[in-house]
Amino acid sequence: MGRRLLEAATAALLLCGCTVGPDYKGPPRVLAKGGQNFARGAEVQATPRRLDPRWWIALKDPELDRLEVAALAANTDLEAARARLRQSRAVLRAQQADLRPNTGASALYLHAHGGTGAIESSLLGSSASTASPQGEASASSAAPLANVSDDINLYTVGFDATWEVDLFGARRRAVQSAAATAQARQANLADAEVSLTADVAQAYISLRDVQHRSALARASAELQGRMLELTRRRLEGGTASILDVARLSTQVGQTRADLAPLRAQIDAQLDRLAILTGHMPGELDADLTPAGPLPLPPQTVAIGDPASLLRRRPDIRAAERQIAAQTALIGAHIADYFPKVELLGNLGFVSTDVGQLLNGGSLVGVVAPALQWKPFDFGRTRAAVDQARAGRGEAIAMYRSTVLKALDDAETSLSRYGTQQVEVLELRRVMASADQAAILQRQRYDGGTATLIDTLDTERQRVAAEQALAEAEAGLTQDYVALQKSLGLGWE
Repeated sequence: MGRRLLEAATAALLLCGCTVGPDYKGPPRVLAKGGQNFARGAEVQATPRRLDPRWWIALKDPELDRLEVAALAANTDLEAARARLRQSRAVLRAQQADLRPNTGASALYLHAHGGTGAIESSLLGSSASTASPQGEASASSAAPLANVSDDINLYTVGFDATWEVDLFGARRRAVQSAAATAQARQANLADAEVSLTADVAQAYISLRDVQHRSALARASAELQGRMLELTRRRLEGGTASILDVARLSTQVGQTRADLAPLRAQIDAQLDRLAILTGHMPGELDADLTPAGPLPLPPQTVAIGDPASLLRRRPDIRAAERQIAAQTALIGAHIADYFPKVELLGNLGFVSTDVGQLLNGGSLVGVVAPALQWKPFDFGRTRAAVDQARAGRGEAIAMYRSTVLKALDDAETSLSRYGTQQVEVLELRRVMASADQAAILQRQRYDGGTATLIDTLDTERQRVAAEQALAEAEAGLTQDYVALQKSLGLGWE
């Protein structure tokens, strides 16, 4: 009997290599053949050098570097993503453990009262039914039954094991699905890092931009105030009109009114940076309130190609892993069409005398296979398989959508960055002309051939040109950040 059980178990093990359902063969092709370059890549001054995951270092701002490191270490959204990754890895370990036998230890004490002769006879293997040569029961074998009391104690201790033989790969498919899901969660964590590093940089750039524009607005308000005072003196002397005074008063009031929302924007960016780096609002004010220079991007940037974009962007990786997870689930549900075999085993000691419990004669071993099959549940199984196939179809569609959106994001970012580079170059020429005009006007004023109010107006125009350039340069750096995010940089 034991040999037959061993042969049955061996046959079951040989069948374990059968795994039903479709094998994952990779994501669908989205990029057209020959698409080796970005359509908008020519608009950007690009370099063939390797893309650096820590792209913000190219901005050469130590304060920004410090903020990025702090955010990656203490951001609460990243901590939640890490927790989700740990959860998915725990699920994977649980699925892997299901491939191994379940084992346990047990101990039992049983007390029975009344009518226990038959129980004791069966437990102890009594030979009370053995007949003597004269056809009478043996006295030696009948004595224990005659002396049995109404009470009996039963003691058992041992180990048991159950193992579901994965005949058709249901559990292996479940492990594959859990592994792909864990990999998708890891890609989601990387995607969160990409978004976080971009958010920190954008908030920091906005802070420096608003601080700079606030300082220029104060300088402009001061110049306009001096012009207003001179115009009032000219009005008293009869060389200016009330309209001139009213017009300048309006400009001064508007410029001074613009300072209040700028201060509010500074506070908002300070609080945003504090939250992104895991601090309470206001905790970074002392470090960041002193105005600093606006970081500018390098002259040339590395942009790679669409194929490398698909390999690098973590949101695309997460979408691809979801296809693998859904594909494995199909096989897990298809396996429900077939029987399941479970091997049961128990090894332990059984005795009515606790003192004799661990003797060799009390050792009992049991091995038994169990077959389960639910042919009348095929409707439910078919529905589960159809649901899994539909889930894979959704995952494929989401993958295509993610790839197309990523390509659109990269192309749009390249276009905006290239256009902004042109705008900054033009405004720098305007700024150079304004500086030259201010210098010439100041020389004329020093030589007595120009009035002070004309000189102040020229200086006001120069400040306005500087404001326009500062806003454009901030936009260029923001577009640089958006480009790095679209390329999937910011994680390692």
